[in-house]
Amino acid sequence: MSLSPKAIYDWYRDTLRNPKYRWWIILGTLAYLVSPFDLAPDIIPIAGQIDDVILVSLLIAELSQIVMDIFQARQNDLKSKAAQAEETGPTVEANAIPVEDL
Repeated sequence: MSLSPKAIYDWYRDTLRNPKYRWWIILGTLAYLVSPFDLAPDIIPIAGQIDDVILVSLLIAELSQIVMDIFQARQNDLKSKAAQAEETGPTVEANAIPVEDL
C-alpha cells in the first residue's frame, strides 16, 4: 500500500463520493480541523496551518463537485421529462357543455 499524497487524495475523494461514508468523512474532517492533534500542530506558525488549509480546500472542492453533479443530474432529468412530454403531443383543454335531450 502506497502512502503517497496522490493515493491519500484518491482514497479521500472516493470515500467522500460514496454516499454511505460521506457524512462520516465530513464529520471526521471537521473534527480533525478543530482537534489539537494534527500532523503539524497549529502552534507551529506556518506549517501548522498548511495541513488545515489543504484539507479544507480539498473538502470544499470535492463537496462543490458533488453538488454540481447533483445539479447536472437534476437538469438532465428535467430535460428528459420535457422531451417525453413533447413526444406525447400537446394537451388540449376543452370545456364540456352538457347536451340536453330534445
